[in-house]
Amino acid sequence: MRAVFVQFRCTPGKTYEVADAIYDREVVSELYSTSGDFDLLAKVYIPEDQDVGRYLDDKLFDIPGISRTLTTMTFKAY
Repeated sequence: MRAVFVQFRCTPGKTYEVADAIYDREVVSELYSTSGDFDLLAKVYIPEDQDVGRYLDDKLFDIPGISRTLTTMTFKAY
């Protein structure tokens, strides 16, 4: 499994609905509310045999209320 971090910018007034929908899909290991340019930060473990973009697109990115995402790949834990 490889860890990626996904930040979500939500349509105004939809952050709680988006967060609930993300949790309902049981894909993320952690989900945080954040300050700054994005509203939510999720840690997602993706199976090694899966394409990251397709996996995230299939599992999360169709949730209504998401206006933008930013995915950060990870490579090595220290």
